[in-house]
Amino acid sequence: MNFITFQETTLRNFTQAVFKKIGCNDEHAALATDVLIRSDLRGIDSHGVARLSGYVRLWEKQRINATPDIRIVHQTPTTATIDGDAGLGLVVAPFAMQVAISKAEKYGSGWVSVKNSNHFGIAGYHALLAVEKEMIGISMTNASPLVAPTYANERLLGTNPMCYAFPAGKYPPLVVDMATAAAANGKLEIAQRANKSIPEGWVQDANGNQATNPNELKQGGSLLPLGSDKDHGSHKGYGLGATVDILSAVLSGANYGPWVPPFVSFLEPPNDPVGDGIGHFLGAMRVDGFRPVQDFKDHLDNWISRFKSAKTVDPKHQVIIPGEPEYTFEQERKKAGIPIIDVVVNDLNELASKLGIAALSIP
Repeated sequence: MNFITFQETTLRNFTQAVFKKIGCNDEHAALATDVLIRSDLRGIDSHGVARLSGYVRLWEKQRINATPDIRIVHQTPTTATIDGDAGLGLVVAPFAMQVAISKAEKYGSGWVSVKNSNHFGIAGYHALLAVEKEMIGISMTNASPLVAPTYANERLLGTNPMCYAFPAGKYPPLVVDMATAAAANGKLEIAQRANKSIPEGWVQDANGNQATNPNELKQGGSLLPLGSDKDHGSHKGYGLGATVDILSAVLSGANYGPWVPPFVSFLEPPNDPVGDGIGHFLGAMRVDGFRPVQDFKDHLDNWISRFKSAKTVDPKHQVIIPGEPEYTFEQERKKAGIPIIDVVVNDLNELASKLGIAALSIP
C-alpha cells in the first residue's frame, strides 16, 4: 500500500472542479469540498476525497440533485424540519446546522431534523460549526442498512454516526464523533484496498458467525453494533443506533431502518420507501444558556487536564481526549500535506478523465 502526499490546496481545487462539473454552483461546490477535505485533514480518510467518485456515481444515477431547493417545511421558534430536495448531504447538513445555530442565538437552543438528503460526510464537521459560535454542537445521521441488531442476522440499521462537540479554552474542542456500529463501513473499504483482514468483532458472515474478511458484506454478512455481541454490550450500540435512526428519520419523514437508500450506486433504493431520502438530526445549544462561557471553558479545561494526567496501564500511553487525534492530524497535515492511498489517486484520475477535467498531478 503506497501513499502519495498532496497539498491541501491541490485537493481542494480538484474536488471543487468535480462538484462544479456535476452542476453544483460555486457556493455549494466550495462547501461540499470543505466537508471532504476537512475529513482528510482530520485523518478520517475513509470519508474524504476517497468518497468523491461515490457521490458522482449517485448523481449519474439521478439520486443526487446538484441544484437542490433546500427549505424549511415545518418549524417552531426552536425546532425545524428541513427538506433537502435530494441534495448532497455535504451541503444540506451545514444548511440545517446554520438554522439550528440561528435559533439557538435567539432562543438558547435550536434543533433541526432533516429528510430527503444524502450522505453528509463526517458528523464532526457539522457539530463543530456550532462550536465556532461558543455553542455545543450535536449532529447525527442514519445510513445504509448494514448493521444487524443484537441477536439478528438481518441488516436493519446503518452505522448511524453521532457527534457531540464542546468548546474548550486552552485546549482544542472536545469532539466525540463515532459510529454506533463496531466499525464504520469506510474502515472495511480501507482494509479491502490494503488487502488486509479486519479485527474480530466488526462483522458477522451470512450465517451469523464473527468473521475477519473485509469483503464479508459483499457476501451477505453484516456489520455488528458497537460492543460486537451481547456479552460485550452490543445491545447498547444497537440502542444508540436506533436512537440516531429515530431522531434523524422517524422524526423528520426520511427513510429509516432497512428502507434507507444505499450509498453505493450499483444497489437500487427499496421500491417501498417509507419516507424521503436519508435523514439527519442537528442541534446547537448556547453554553451561556447554562453558565458563563468562560466558566464552562475553564472547567472543561480542568476536566481535560485531569483526564490527560490519569494513571495508565502502560506508561508509554496517555489517556486520549475525544477529538485529540483528529486535531493533531489536522495541524500536521495542514503543514505536511494530505497522504492519499495510490488506489484512491488512480480512482480520482479516472474520474477526472470521465468528467473531462485536469487530473491530479503527482507531486
